[in-house]
Amino acid sequence: MDVVNTTSQGSEGRTSKSDLTDTAIRNAKPGDKPRKLADKKGLFLLIHPNGSKYWRLKYRYGGKEKMLALGVYPDVGLREARDRRDEARKLLANGVDPGIVKKQSKQSIRESIENSFEAIAREWFAKYSTGWSSEHSEKTIRRLERDIFPWIGGRPIAEITAPELLTVVQRIENRGALETAHRALGSCGKVFRYAISTQRAVRDPSADLRGALPPFKSKHHASITDPKAIGELLRAIQGYKGSFVTRCALQLAPLLFIRPGELRRAEWCDFDLDACEWRIPALKMKMKAVHIVPLSKQSIYILKELHSFTGHGRYLFPSVRTPDRSLSENTVNAALRRLGYEKDQMTGHGFRSMASTILNEQGWNFDAIERQLAHSERNTVRAAYNYAEYLPERRKMMQHWADYLESLQIGASIIPKLLT
Repeated sequence: MDVVNTTSQGSEGRTSKSDLTDTAIRNAKPGDKPRKLADKKGLFLLIHPNGSKYWRLKYRYGGKEKMLALGVYPDVGLREARDRRDEARKLLANGVDPGIVKKQSKQSIRESIENSFEAIAREWFAKYSTGWSSEHSEKTIRRLERDIFPWIGGRPIAEITAPELLTVVQRIENRGALETAHRALGSCGKVFRYAISTQRAVRDPSADLRGALPPFKSKHHASITDPKAIGELLRAIQGYKGSFVTRCALQLAPLLFIRPGELRRAEWCDFDLDACEWRIPALKMKMKAVHIVPLSKQSIYILKELHSFTGHGRYLFPSVRTPDRSLSENTVNAALRRLGYEKDQMTGHGFRSMASTILNEQGWNFDAIERQLAHSERNTVRAAYNYAEYLPERRKMMQHWADYLESLQIGASIIPKLLT
């Protein structure tokens, strides 16, 4: 390897080694072999045959000669290269190997990137979103990408403080999206707790922000809970003039009071009409736990009538256009509109509120009602095993509920709950 030293004539006529100049570096041409342009104190510019130029520092540590890369010219100019050389020499003067320091710095930067909030959030999302609905997955990641990552995504997750996180969610609140702010904060809390479980953080700063955002009152689905009005609704459903399959969906909605999506996607393979039971697999449920729906005599009657129409296929309520798909999500709501009920009066989801309100008023066990509604269970392991919890009481409650609705439909007096 050729070594070239620049020289100059001193005031006393001596020829001495000179510092490199920007002009000399710019004009330096590559050769057939790598060549060096030497500066002072171990610094030199290594010029490769392809014309690339690299700053290097030759030094000795622990009795061994070593080399330290200081950057690439022209990204790192002559002055900056000398500054980096001087910093390295200060470390050497203090007994520290600058090569080790640089290696540790690179490792620290790499760990910082790998342990950034965004990196861990995406890892958390990839692990848990497989069990979510596509709609929930899309909303969650979009919320993080739009409202969280631009502000703290690059920060090491272990260094993010509660005030820093609060500033981020308050930006969302200040644009009038309070519900989004609450949901974003909740997602952040899950990411922090995932980081703790994987030993990349020690605490969840979102826990310090309880009460920091104004409370948000979720909009409840429109529902009818007045007994007389319920009777009118049931009679209207009975007289529905549209598709027979849609009418059956309307009739079963108040009797079963499950989520509209779970009803319209119901499959015959999950029903045991002899056992009077609909057992919905965990993968088909919002909360990803098996759910048992006891079937009343009234429900069984409707299902048997429906089976003669759609029992040969997969779905109870197949799409008219494509039998391999279920009814669209708007079918029940559209049918209610056809019956004269506006969206601020009644929705398909409102049958759940109807049942919950009245069954609680009638004194049924709150926990049995919540279990039948398949509301979220805080302990997911417990939820996986407790799908049959309160089942005898739920069977009795579901038959009572069907009898109660039938009495309202025919205009009879309200049936009190049997306390025996």
